[in-house]
Amino acid sequence: MARQKAQRFDGWIAGLGTTSGTRIVIGRWRRSPFGSFTDVMIEDATGQRRLIAPRAEIAEFVATTYVFDSVEVAHVGVTAKRREWAVSAGPLNVAFELGRRAPLGHLLRAVPPVLARNRAWVRATDWPARRLMPGVRTVGSAGNGRREFYGARDLQPITACVAWLDGTDLGPLADVDPPVRFGFGSVPAGPALVRVTTTVDGGS
Repeated sequence: MARQKAQRFDGWIAGLGTTSGTRIVIGRWRRSPFGSFTDVMIEDATGQRRLIAPRAEIAEFVATTYVFDSVEVAHVGVTAKRREWAVSAGPLNVAFELGRRAPLGHLLRAVPPVLARNRAWVRATDWPARRLMPGVRTVGSAGNGRREFYGARDLQPITACVAWLDGTDLGPLADVDPPVRFGFGSVPAGPALVRVTTTVDGGS
């Protein structure tokens, strides 16, 4: 099968933990090769990794890029306001609040979009990202022969959440600890919403 050209995803990644030990990563993509969509990755306290995606083609792409123990196709809906998000994804319902940006968030907002798409720039930010946020990486190898580059453009803390999965209350907000294990890196340990441009090279 022929190798694909670079694919670009532009949007937001929300990462948060709960006191039950379940950690949730939400990708809301405004622009992508699949159009606008939202998908959800979940890792519970036992380490089981779960993907919920809105369409089969998206589920296939994500599941061959990252690692999951189960994959579900279900409706994913998002209501996003300035300080509040609400997401419903099959058996998951989660709402969270955003706090004020710290200096790093303001610094990232100054990054021009063209730099966030530049692989050399993203490589240069990998070491500072690792130092500032252990577990976070901006570049690395993914599944199916793909390589990913994450160009961050904003960062806002998540300050509170309510989350239910399979009818069970997951408890209040907590750090993303231990780090999630879907791919080569995790989201920040401190719950956060990150504006990001992701470039995916290679694969079939």
